[in-house]
Amino acid sequence: MKHRIRVLGWLLVAVSVATASPPQGYYASTQGLSGQSLKTALYNTIKGHTELSYSDLWTAFQQTDQRADGKVWDIYSNITNYVFGDDQDRGSGGGSENQFYNREHSFPKSWFDDGYPMYTDLFHLYPSDKWVNGKRGNSPFGTVQTLTGASANGYSKWGTSTESGETLTVFEPADEMKGDMARTYFYMVTRYENVVASWRNNANTEMLAGNSYPALSSWAVKLLLAWHRSDPVSQKEINRNEVVYSQYQHNRNPYIDEPRLVEYIWGDSIGYAFLPSGSVGLNQPSANNKPAAYYSEGSWWINAQAGQRLQVFDLSGRQLLSTTLTDNLSRLNLTHSGFLLLLIDSTPLSIVKPD
Repeated sequence: MKHRIRVLGWLLVAVSVATASPPQGYYASTQGLSGQSLKTALYNTIKGHTELSYSDLWTAFQQTDQRADGKVWDIYSNITNYVFGDDQDRGSGGGSENQFYNREHSFPKSWFDDGYPMYTDLFHLYPSDKWVNGKRGNSPFGTVQTLTGASANGYSKWGTSTESGETLTVFEPADEMKGDMARTYFYMVTRYENVVASWRNNANTEMLAGNSYPALSSWAVKLLLAWHRSDPVSQKEINRNEVVYSQYQHNRNPYIDEPRLVEYIWGDSIGYAFLPSGSVGLNQPSANNKPAAYYSEGSWWINAQAGQRLQVFDLSGRQLLSTTLTDNLSRLNLTHSGFLLLLIDSTPLSIVKPD
């Protein structure tokens, strides 16, 4: 019973992530790349987006950041129930939490000298409580070690940290927002690859490396990788990505569509060729011999180590196959179609097998 519950849990995660749907071929240029060349291919894919005015953001937030109850989705406070328009910042007030929401540059605007199109790029702009936003200022993100203050319920925190190797004032978002912020930062240093190297000259930019790749300092890469891994892509991010793409900027955050990209550019899979989901072609086993599944020649293939155990389940959690792999590359022979979960030893993978 416990095993079945665990399988269903993996299925729920896989289904939620699988709903991200870039246009067919959107990431075709990334096939076979890794590291710096992969990041540059993404830059060329997502650059040149439709630029918004700063006032456009108030209207956009009503579609990109609306909670299920119709209220504002605040990234820094969990006690607010802001009404769009009525409670937006109009320049005065906001001397305490839960008074007004404003437009937060989660990637601080002073880091890029208030330049455009960064200033109005929706992929890093979110509604947030005005007072908490003010407490953050332009501090880098980090893990607070010595607490100075916090929003209600300790949802967001600010204080000092030495994880960079020096004592910095940092801001730490809630655990449920850490992955969102990590993928936001990975987007920013990719979308603006052509100018990001110059931003390191500005104040409080210790997270930046002063180059186009890796673009982030080593401690920031470590921090954001941990946040990305511990807080997977949520349905909220997926929905937001679709709205920004289809209705506003007409570009996408690739790290929401393909979370694996982070590993191939900054993580454990650097040096291994990336294949976009649904690509035709085969890859070598990824870094640390992580299993992978690829579609080629009308079949799904499993790339894993011979001797590993393969189990296949349908959406109900029913086991369809249990076998030991005899080759590093194996064709998946199943008559069942639809959404399937694969467990290779304890590593979960999800595929959609056509009829």
